[in-house]
Amino acid sequence: EQTLNRFLPTVITQRVLQGMKLDLKEIEKHQTNLNSGEIGDDGKRVKDWKRLTKRNPVFNEDEVRRMSQAGVTALAGMQISDGGWGWFSGYGERSWPHTTATVVHGLQLAKANDIGLPANMLERGTQWLKNYQAEQVRRLNNAPTKTFPWKPFADNIDAMVYMTLVDGGVDNTDMRDYLYRDRTHIAVYAKAMFGLALHKQNQKDKLAMILENIEQYVVSDDENQTAYLRMPESNQWWNWHGNEIEANAYYLKLLSKTGLKGERGSRMVKYLLNNRRHATYWNSTRDTAICVEAFADYLKASGEDRPDMTVEVWLDGTKHKEVRITKDNLFSFDNKLILTGDKVTTGKHSLEIKRKGSGPVYFNAYVTFFTLEDHITKAGLEVRVNRKYYKLTRVEQKIKVSGSKGQALDQQVEKYERTELSNLAMVKSGDLVEIELEIDSKNDYEYLIFEDPKAAGFEPMLVRSGYVPNSMGAYMELRDEKVAFFVRNLARGKHSIAYRMRAEIPGTFSALPTRAYAMYAPELKGNSDEIKIRVEDRPLPPARK
Repeated sequence: EQTLNRFLPTVITQRVLQGMKLDLKEIEKHQTNLNSGEIGDDGKRVKDWKRLTKRNPVFNEDEVRRMSQAGVTALAGMQISDGGWGWFSGYGERSWPHTTATVVHGLQLAKANDIGLPANMLERGTQWLKNYQAEQVRRLNNAPTKTFPWKPFADNIDAMVYMTLVDGGVDNTDMRDYLYRDRTHIAVYAKAMFGLALHKQNQKDKLAMILENIEQYVVSDDENQTAYLRMPESNQWWNWHGNEIEANAYYLKLLSKTGLKGERGSRMVKYLLNNRRHATYWNSTRDTAICVEAFADYLKASGEDRPDMTVEVWLDGTKHKEVRITKDNLFSFDNKLILTGDKVTTGKHSLEIKRKGSGPVYFNAYVTFFTLEDHITKAGLEVRVNRKYYKLTRVEQKIKVSGSKGQALDQQVEKYERTELSNLAMVKSGDLVEIELEIDSKNDYEYLIFEDPKAAGFEPMLVRSGYVPNSMGAYMELRDEKVAFFVRNLARGKHSIAYRMRAEIPGTFSALPTRAYAMYAPELKGNSDEIKIRVEDRPLPPARK
């Protein structure tokens, strides 16, 4: 698999660019930042990319040809005598259906992209899959009488093999009927594969049902303009068919083949792009290759590889920029407008993006300013933080424990009741306060920081930095003016983390908003509301007589 995916994504990408009739050498010289989700100087970003583009063979036809030939030769050497492939190729290895289907599918793509293959290499692999499929059909036929060997349902690997063989012009109607019958027993990933095969066979009724089955797992986020498949609770993430990224990519391929209606396709592209590691790759060579393959299908189906438009940017009824975008300058057009100083006046503004011609327009707008507002409100989109202050009141509670002689004893336990504090709430010096950060993440992220400024007059209960018990595995760092939490991996969804402080000095104090941002992607950020807390002296106990 790794041998195949070292060269196949590069070949697909290069063929897409060549299909646009572009000069690869010229593109290499003129690169721009086409990711509307990134901010900063695109020229500087291009220079940062040089560490990658020096090794990027996409722009070099000779290098891609050399890589492809070396990869195909290596795969030919790994092919087992029966025509299939295993994980390795050494003594004692045997062919496996998943590995063989993966390699045959990749060779089909390589052949479609004009990569030369050794004689009978692809045909032998296809024949192995045909034999495997025939054996699975025999077992399914034996199921009613339970005649050995038998199995009750068509499974996920059957769907993958069936799709691969259909792409190779082989159709087994018995397996098709079994897969359709047992569609509720296969994973969402395998359903998308089966759907691709049904589309190629023009099985419209069965395809409509498969699409309906998959759509129940689609989550669309209108605010973030993304869409993704939320896997069922039964999803086996440790198996190949439980891979979330690959399942989303195959569903995108299915949407691209069956017609991109509405915004679901573009939203899924954005979701997949947002969930790359270090903005360059996903989790493995396999899912990265599948995503590249899906993007290539989407580009061709959506027409985004053929833009022909003029885009205008208007602010408050005045046109500030006009740019012509075609496939010829897609990698070199001036794609930003920056307004500074007096050009941005106080008050409300109306921003308009106007397009003439054909092609989608992706845009993002950022505003950086110094605020004089007394109560700073929360902001954020892909990462949000909601901070809450709670007053902790000790509750007397005892539990029964066993004594040294087995007798029942009452033992005091530490228990508190939480009372949420609103803005300008009053506490007394010595009161224990718990600060909870509620975090809502739209995607999976890495290396995030949550900085919570302390209100003067409060001090943390802990005095030593380090890892503290929490569901995010965060490292807590105690500083003079704030408490910082460092999170290595933040999964999509809702999370919370809390720590305690004690009110000490009387007065009215402001806690500035909690700041959330990505260490290596500063455009990913958010903040909570500001809060003010009043602290009064606790009355002295009456003097003893």
